[in-house]
Amino acid sequence: MRLSSAFTIAGTFAGAAVLAVVAAGFAVSAIEDSSRRAVRDTLDRAGLVWADVDSDGLQLFLAGTAPSEATRFKALSLAGTVVDAARVIDQMLVQDAADIAPPRFAIEILRNDSGISLIGLVPAATDRDKLLADIASATNDVPVADLLDAADYPYPETWPDALRFAVRSLGKLPRTKISVSAERVEITAMVDSPEAQRQIETELARSAPDDVRLALAISAPRPVITPFTLRFVIDGTGARFDACSADTDEARDRILRAAGKAGMQKRTDCVVGMGVPSPQWARAAELAIAALADLGGGSITFSDADVALLAPEGTPQSDFDDVAGKLEADLPDVFALTATLPPPPDTAEPVAPEFVATLSPEGQVLIRGRVGSETSRETVRSFAKARFSSNAVHLTARVAEGLPRDWSIRVLTGLEVLSYLSNGVVTVTPDNLSVQGNTGRKSASAEIAQFLSDKLGGAEKYSIDVTYKKALDPVAGLPTPDECEAQIAEIQSTRKINFEPGSATIDAQGAAIMDDIADILKDCGEIPMVIGGHTDSQGREEMNEQLSLARARAVLDELRLRRVLTSSLDAKGYGESTPIADNETEEGRETNRRIEFRLIRPEPVPDEQTALESLEEPGEEGTEAEETTQDQPTE
Repeated sequence: MRLSSAFTIAGTFAGAAVLAVVAAGFAVSAIEDSSRRAVRDTLDRAGLVWADVDSDGLQLFLAGTAPSEATRFKALSLAGTVVDAARVIDQMLVQDAADIAPPRFAIEILRNDSGISLIGLVPAATDRDKLLADIASATNDVPVADLLDAADYPYPETWPDALRFAVRSLGKLPRTKISVSAERVEITAMVDSPEAQRQIETELARSAPDDVRLALAISAPRPVITPFTLRFVIDGTGARFDACSADTDEARDRILRAAGKAGMQKRTDCVVGMGVPSPQWARAAELAIAALADLGGGSITFSDADVALLAPEGTPQSDFDDVAGKLEADLPDVFALTATLPPPPDTAEPVAPEFVATLSPEGQVLIRGRVGSETSRETVRSFAKARFSSNAVHLTARVAEGLPRDWSIRVLTGLEVLSYLSNGVVTVTPDNLSVQGNTGRKSASAEIAQFLSDKLGGAEKYSIDVTYKKALDPVAGLPTPDECEAQIAEIQSTRKINFEPGSATIDAQGAAIMDDIADILKDCGEIPMVIGGHTDSQGREEMNEQLSLARARAVLDELRLRRVLTSSLDAKGYGESTPIADNETEEGRETNRRIEFRLIRPEPVPDEQTALESLEEPGEEGTEAEETTQDQPTE
């Protein structure tokens, strides 16, 4: 009985042990499956589908090839949030770094009154200290906040040129945003005036680097026009504006349409600016221009809210009264009309006195006519020398009595107006001040009209016949890079830069030709050119290459001594590699020993999206800058 009980008890414990082992096996299997599924689901939700998940008991194995070390660590961290990190076994590999594309390097440079900020990614090889020193030099030590990151990857060949160009441009623009990549430089900036806008656009376009696409968005604030002036004239030459101002684009279009109906045929610009005396400016201008057309001639002048109507001589009194009365009634309340009908000429009246100042194309000023006193003559002389070169003023005016009381003011006003011209003549008489001449400023006619209206009053009679000539424009008159290259080639077609035998020293006759080439390059500005040195085939090839480079550098140094900007010029030595004549003859060898100035022109660059652009969300506010591909050199 006792033995039977012992077996029963032992059998019970054995059965319980078997059941416990079986139950434990099922529990471990369930834990493995649930842990594997939970980790798998977590990795899938994070987009880490490349990772493989397996389990063995309580251990969890992660395998697969991660795109990067950061991604591998992310997968390991996510698995550790689902199960105990000690249970996770890392068997993952990392993709070979050679298979990973390098990042696109790009910088945003922001400059305003508070300083400069640099944001973006640059190659680790970039000399950050030199970059900051170059920026300080270009901007006169404006404070710089360096927020750049660096990555140790190879960079495109055009990256240094694009970055140098951006730094040079930064020195010209006190308020700007410059986006730099290896393929493109985008410049958004604000300048002080339309003239500065044209000048900076021209300078940047001409100095853009090789193989880099340039996008410019240079804007200028609307000018403050004071007084707000409009002057419309109908005379024997037709209808025209001496000055035209408007407060909005819509107002400008309305004014120009009214002038077209009044007979103006020549295309004319109307300056849009600030300072208008009334929102009804366009309406008042339309009414005044229509009134002048009804009279068939004369002039209408606005100086702020003062309106002066001058009818042509011989207009019937009744017609003048009807037109002037209607205009006075129709003008908006803020405007005040002064209407003048000149009296018929008196043939018995003596010849009117006059004062004439002439400015020649060479800058010489001849002043003749009448002045009121010796003091007035000395005042005229001093004023003219202040406005023009002291040695260029020649005064032959004589003192006369009986001149109008305001004669001195009109004379000095005429001299001031003459300074707006490149060449021309100003004639002052008791009842008129006429200005004729040429200028390189598109806005000169409007500026003259504003000045005369301010100094003499809108009711005074004056005439303006000023012609804009592109050749006189200091910006538009600049030669193109191709023209610069052709001008230098023309000089070298008849004269040659020669060197002392076997050396890089320019001979005594070389100074004159270097002077002429320097003058051309000063007019051309910063255009990219290669100064190439070439030799004949005599001597060793390596020595010829070194000699040709030394001679090209000697020419570059001579240009620097003549104060030519040389940052866009590069000296290269080609030795005997590019002959243009037969090296077997003395004449051919002489021809091959030469210095060439060659414009660098780029190959077309495809328009690619930069890294900074790819971060911009669709529909972001702002307008895309107008893109301009520059014709720059390739070698």
